[in-house]
Amino acid sequence: MARKLPPFAAVRAFEAVARHLNVKDAAEELCLSPSALSHQIRALEEYFDTALFERRGNRLALTLTGRGYAGRMTQLLDTFDEATRAVREAGHRSFRVLSTPGFAARWLVPRLDRLSFGERVRLRVSDGAPSLDFAANDADVVIQWADAPVPGVVTDPLMSSGRYPVISPELRDRANVCEPEDLAGLTLMHDETMDAWASWFEAAGVTPPTFPRGPTFPNCELATTAAERGQGVALAYDAVVQGTLREGRLVRLFDTVVMPFVIYSIAYPETRAQDPMIREFSEWIHGEVAAEGFAPHLRSARRAGP
Repeated sequence: MARKLPPFAAVRAFEAVARHLNVKDAAEELCLSPSALSHQIRALEEYFDTALFERRGNRLALTLTGRGYAGRMTQLLDTFDEATRAVREAGHRSFRVLSTPGFAARWLVPRLDRLSFGERVRLRVSDGAPSLDFAANDADVVIQWADAPVPGVVTDPLMSSGRYPVISPELRDRANVCEPEDLAGLTLMHDETMDAWASWFEAAGVTPPTFPRGPTFPNCELATTAAERGQGVALAYDAVVQGTLREGRLVRLFDTVVMPFVIYSIAYPETRAQDPMIREFSEWIHGEVAAEGFAPHLRSARRAGP
């Protein structure tokens, strides 16, 4: 069905006057003369066969019909402007990704050369949980921990993983670690975000040592780094340490795994859900995760916060 639309120039003129409620200011914004702008407004009112403005003394005011139309047109033109800028800038603008240091170093950076615009990714890392305040965090997308919904933000579950103990090869050989019970004599690394040693020992059928045992870190990445340096044993996320295991810097201990759950999501503003670079990045990163077998089983695509 063909769209029945009013002249775009008239709509643009109306929206500007509706925002300013002043013909002169709106004319300056659009680089038109006040008389040309007034002509556009009259043309739109004739198109609708109804008044959109009324004079109240020396002031210009919107009619009830005009007020309703103005609100929708401002939103529409803002979306139009954002979409247009996204297309114009897509060929040269940088793409800003905010994530935790561990995800960036162990997972994202080694794969960026497989993203078509990977050379334009501007990667930033956060000391703690990355901020989802997109008005202040200078990011296009955020790789956030877990998948808690946030109003106005698309939270798309990205990666699901179980956990198991990891140790440096040197410490494993020196300590002669062969059975889960052998961990009782080693330093165990803990993390504040989600310590799961008690759950792992329970799954392994072993009475856990008295906790706390060993240092406690703000997150699992620091605990894993400490294990890499031979300081003890950490509970690592399978999805994140695959590369480290392949390189031989860490060794997995035992088959027992803490059951998988969503550990990372990709987040971006709802208003930018159709941004072509966000869409391509999202499709690429989901494809990389799925190819390695770590996609959440019950992924709810582009889930937005309430």
